[in-house]
Amino acid sequence: MPTKDYYATLGVRRDAGQDEIKKAYRRLARELHPDVNPDPETQERFKEITQAYEVLSDPQKRQMYDLGADPFGGGGAGAGAGFGQGFPFSDIMDAFFGTATSARGPRSRARRGRNATIRVELDLSEAAFGTTRELVVDTAVLCEVCQGSGAAAGTHPDTCDMCQGRGEVSQVTRSFLGNVMTTRACPQCGGFGSIIRHPCQECSGDGRVRTRRTIKVRIPAGVEDGTHIQLAGEGEVGPGGGPPGDLFLEIVERAHPIFERRGDDLHCTVHIPMTAAALGTILTVETLDGPQEIDVRPGTQSGQVIPLYGKGVQRLNETGRGDLLIHVSVETPSRLDPQQEELLRELAKLRGEEHPPGRFAPGQQGFFSRLRDAFNGR
Repeated sequence: MPTKDYYATLGVRRDAGQDEIKKAYRRLARELHPDVNPDPETQERFKEITQAYEVLSDPQKRQMYDLGADPFGGGGAGAGAGFGQGFPFSDIMDAFFGTATSARGPRSRARRGRNATIRVELDLSEAAFGTTRELVVDTAVLCEVCQGSGAAAGTHPDTCDMCQGRGEVSQVTRSFLGNVMTTRACPQCGGFGSIIRHPCQECSGDGRVRTRRTIKVRIPAGVEDGTHIQLAGEGEVGPGGGPPGDLFLEIVERAHPIFERRGDDLHCTVHIPMTAAALGTILTVETLDGPQEIDVRPGTQSGQVIPLYGKGVQRLNETGRGDLLIHVSVETPSRLDPQQEELLRELAKLRGEEHPPGRFAPGQQGFFSRLRDAFNGR
């Protein structure tokens, strides 16, 4: 009859579940492993928690232990007899590195396909108002001959005779810890648990073939250069007929000959003669909605901005549009005929501007002031 209290050794209740037992063992193993605490007393304690875990993690041994029977059937190891054949080496590795040494079972041949990205070039109006595009995509699709199994018609994958379909093989070796059992992927089947002896001739056993297909996509209004649009499930089919990945559209917005886009707003510059700026005028300007007249008020200065509200780009996934901001540039004539020059001189005389004093804006300096500061090292 067992005399050791394995539950107390691991510090768990008698009704503890497997997850709680495993967590308790991992925590203690990290503290008591010989590589961490090499003293003999700690090594003995490490053997005790390992033996306790070996019993409590096995449903049959745990049942025998709870009934008062010897879980090792009389032939197991005692407290100082080393580790049994079923020493949980993978759980030791999991405790220290956070991952098990094996996938614990055959791997599925079906894996998710890769994502794909294609570039879509749009004009400004298409980006502003949205559009529909037909895109040609070179991708991998499900093999229609084998339907993703990878096996030739009339055949099927055979169970691997090395691992008996488990997808992994185990090996017991002796070490300073005792008998250590390690598990790795089966080298014959690659961990799948089965072997395709007669691959499909259409896809060469991959379960998919490459083809070119056309898809119609809706580009929402308000996208801009660099926007990524995700089309779930439109990527390539995975190996073994696995689920497809996603297709991402990368928006590339072409430069516009008139407008410069800044977020949802558009900017442009209109050049007008100084006479129109002084007297005012009506101009017809281009917008994304077509030509529109704007009122240039008398006395308009170069650099002033005339806004056209709601004439910009549609806001992405929102209501409303940005604005169109028209920057005015007043042009001064560089050449005058005699009559024009005479008229301007007469205008200057009437306005008292024959010899203007000149004015500097606040914070600005004249040429001689800047020259003086340069020589003074300022």
